[in-house]
Amino acid sequence: MTLPASPVVARDIMATRLITLRHNTDVFDAIDILLKYRISGAPVIDEAGKYVGVFSERCSISLLMSAVYEGLPTTEIHAFVDRDAATISPETDLLTMAQMFQQTSFRRLPVLDEGELVGQVSRRDLLRAARKLLEQSPQPGGEVLYLSGLSDPSDSSILVRSMI
Repeated sequence: MTLPASPVVARDIMATRLITLRHNTDVFDAIDILLKYRISGAPVIDEAGKYVGVFSERCSISLLMSAVYEGLPTTEIHAFVDRDAATISPETDLLTMAQMFQQTSFRRLPVLDEGELVGQVSRRDLLRAARKLLEQSPQPGGEVLYLSGLSDPSDSSILVRSMI
């Protein structure tokens, strides 16, 4: 198999039409948006359009638990946004993204370019791209790129090519 001239990066596979939430969105409106669009989370932006974090189903459950035990301190999502959610750049390669998804529970990776939200890569986006790469490999007897053929899954600099 001839490898792509350049590696597949986030820019190649990211979704750019995103459902986003403002940091001051009402918590119940935010939950309704997640439910209506059947999404597990959405990037949160401030008034200037800068990325703040992610509001997800997990954040929603934390919010509901807080409301039960402590009362709802605010009705805006800013207090419940995951500001530590992993992000990537448009040039992050496919293998690095795969490792991030494998090693964390994140379902999406917001793509930031100089702090500006420009897209998002989901697990499904990554699987589509990996499937397409594997589909392009020749029949048995040719060279195949194995995404799982890493000797050290924590080292994204190692890429193993095998002959079958």
